[in-house]
Amino acid sequence: MEAREGTFTYRGQRIAYTEYVPSRGTDRVLVLMHGLLMNRHMYDRLGPEMAQRGTRVITVDLLGHGASDMPHDLRAYSMTAFADQLAALIEGLELDRPVVGGASLGANVSLELASRRPELARGLVIEMPVLENALVAAGLIFLPILVGIRFAKPALHGLAALTNRIPRSSFLADILLDWTRRDPGASEAVLEGVLFGRTAPPLEERERIELPALVVGHPADPLHPFNDANMLAKELPNARLVNANSILEWRLRPDRLNDELAAFITDLYADEPARAAA
Repeated sequence: MEAREGTFTYRGQRIAYTEYVPSRGTDRVLVLMHGLLMNRHMYDRLGPEMAQRGTRVITVDLLGHGASDMPHDLRAYSMTAFADQLAALIEGLELDRPVVGGASLGANVSLELASRRPELARGLVIEMPVLENALVAAGLIFLPILVGIRFAKPALHGLAALTNRIPRSSFLADILLDWTRRDPGASEAVLEGVLFGRTAPPLEERERIELPALVVGHPADPLHPFNDANMLAKELPNARLVNANSILEWRLRPDRLNDELAAFITDLYADEPARAAA
């Protein structure tokens, strides 16, 4: 398995990605997107694991996240804009209808792509979607964060300078530290753009998404309530729901969910000739 770093340009902005390539050639491709204010490092374990199982994996930092450019302009950030960036990645790398997915923000961006450009994807992996049942919790969690960023930028700049000096070492610790390593001006713009824009495709659009989907829901998570995952699995015509034991299962004990994902990808590519004939 080989890991490659790359970038591409989207409307004058640089977007970074990592590509995990299996030792043997494969036609299977999985594109993964991170959660809000996080980055592609949250897939530093899943990406290599899926590559070892024979799937080419691409993890991307959406604009305003990770190693990608971070304009301080809320107009640069929305679910539809992120979906356009995903489309640009697929077309720029000449990917043949990959499986696309992600967690939280990445899940909603995948739904946007499926609604706007379904011809670009083969299937969806939707972990922790943020839909109607999460709106109150999202407001209660992220609006105070937005206010805090706005009034504490000097201190946050200092904190980011400090935590960026800490080498990456522990997977879970780094996921948490990445929140503090961010440019606070970019974080403010991202939150403004996402919170005051369209959160996800509305019900009437979701019901028209025919791509096969693996939906992963978590219990006891107010920001990503299980009701949203369960509701989405019923709305999508070709979805299957998988219950995670907790938000930490795929991070601490991932074997069961890795198996679910690998089987889903295998089935998608095995069924392609039959769907093409139909």
